[in-house]
Amino acid sequence: MVSSHIPMVAGSWPRHVAIIMDGNNRWARQRGLPGIAGHKAGVDAVRAVVETCARNNIEVLTLFAFSSENWRRPPDEVSALMRLFLIALRREVRKLHRNNIRLRIIGDRTRFSELLQEHMAQAEELTRHNTKMTLVVAVNYGGQWDITQAARKLAQRVAQGELTPDQITEEMMQAEVSLGQLPMPDLCIRTAGEQRISNFLLWQFAYTEFYFTDVFWPDFKHEEMKKALEAYSVRKRRFGQTDEQLESKVQGA
Repeated sequence: MVSSHIPMVAGSWPRHVAIIMDGNNRWARQRGLPGIAGHKAGVDAVRAVVETCARNNIEVLTLFAFSSENWRRPPDEVSALMRLFLIALRREVRKLHRNNIRLRIIGDRTRFSELLQEHMAQAEELTRHNTKMTLVVAVNYGGQWDITQAARKLAQRVAQGELTPDQITEEMMQAEVSLGQLPMPDLCIRTAGEQRISNFLLWQFAYTEFYFTDVFWPDFKHEEMKKALEAYSVRKRRFGQTDEQLESKVQGA
């Protein structure tokens, strides 16, 4: 068994890690396999990353599983992905529950089948009181959609006379976007060599650190996740402050 615990100085690891899981199709092509084989292999990487994060006391892990733009993929691939998602929900959720991990699903669910929506709701309900870690899965999710739906909610409150436009604050917007009640992402990992956000968590990434790797997602397992956490642990997060300000805070702590 690969050891996935990383000794670190307290406070040097992220509370919330977000991952753009990329490279399943290219992994499959390199092996002369159909694309869905890459997605199936990617499920093993999800298990490994969840295990590594849980063992290292990461509070929240958010996985970008299916973007709102992914519907543009070939219909047979989309159908296969939906079947794989349903199978994963049926097989993996009880394992999450046994390990005290809460599952949350974000995104617009209206395009999914009633059966899939039903299983999503059941999975969330089963794990809702778990406290070890929160696993967030983003499906039919887009950052622009997220900000738009938050703005609509605030606009509705204005229309109902509950508040005026000049009363809207960043905190109100934060409360309405997905994950608004969770810690903001500290680290975003993207696999397979691409270096872009791809419409993921646009509001939430305001001060997020990024880690890019050429490794395809199916090969991103315990050791690769350890590398990403170790890389984050030596970064200096300023949040707009100078090095001198940060050092004075440390000395005064």
